[in-house]
Amino acid sequence: MALVMTGGLFGAAPNPFVKRGLYRFALAAQAPGGQPKRKWSSRTASNKLRCMEAAARLGPIASPPKFQLGDLTVRVLDGGSLWLDGGAMFGIIPKPIWSQRVEVDAQNRIPLATTCLFVETAGKRILIETGCGERLKYSEKEHGFFSFGHNWLLPSLEAAGIDRQTIDLVILTHLHFDHAGGATMSDGRGGFMPTFPRAKYVVQRGEWQDAIDGHAVMTGTYRRENLEPLERAGVLALADGDAEIAPGIRVRVLAGHTRHQQGVVLCGGGETIVQPADLMPTSAHVGLRFNMSYDLLPFENMVNKGNLLKEAEAGRWKLLLGQDPRHALWRIETDSGGRHVLRASVD
Repeated sequence: MALVMTGGLFGAAPNPFVKRGLYRFALAAQAPGGQPKRKWSSRTASNKLRCMEAAARLGPIASPPKFQLGDLTVRVLDGGSLWLDGGAMFGIIPKPIWSQRVEVDAQNRIPLATTCLFVETAGKRILIETGCGERLKYSEKEHGFFSFGHNWLLPSLEAAGIDRQTIDLVILTHLHFDHAGGATMSDGRGGFMPTFPRAKYVVQRGEWQDAIDGHAVMTGTYRRENLEPLERAGVLALADGDAEIAPGIRVRVLAGHTRHQQGVVLCGGGETIVQPADLMPTSAHVGLRFNMSYDLLPFENMVNKGNLLKEAEAGRWKLLLGQDPRHALWRIETDSGGRHVLRASVD
């Protein structure tokens, strides 16, 4: 059956990093001239997307969904799952409307995937997003709130034969725990270390500052164990706005959910795929006003979402929605009423 979607808990708390001056040390750790060069790809090879399986949550499997974009080889990995309050996930939209679009449990929660991408290009191995991370990072109370799944990114990588020591770059759209939780892991001594020790971790400079300043509407969404090990290891690569990260891979600031959230644009073979992060986390959020209560800038999120949808439809881009629990890749159309419609893409 074809999937079609149409547009139609916490308070802030001080972040302990501020007292320790973590941001100052983080900036000092950046190597001179270490920022990504603004260099845009012009590849226009004619390769077409290979068929992608419909499920977004497959668990650790040896052959995850894979497609080719010119010189980019992309594998879609299951980074884990969680459940979040449906009312918070849809903001001002009444439950009788949003509950028609998604599964809802007895606690008013909806299921979410944390889809991660493994990309190989120009001799580099690149991860986009890292999911929630290990279950041991979370308290019993948090497990009760979020019902985290048993999988996380590392078992998915291992099942696919990908050694975490070989990752060169990790791109994080923003630093909330369900996107950056897999960036660090237990060191076996009661602390945490970078999951990918050889990699540079790419995030917007403004997002990093907001994370360590606790500039958020949710207590605990920027978590010390996800951030401090990266600063301590000197593995941060802070971007200042839109930039090319590798041939065919760009980051693009998409403010709204956070002030400095970045989406990821993959280009190759005459195709473009955008991972818009939490500008539009699931297909049920295609409507301009279907935004989260967690968004720092809800008006900007609505405007930027509308602009991206128009641009993507005009360019025949596809969207890869990282938290949609049913399907990863979507194409954009406009219905007879002028509303944007997302259809699950299998070609």
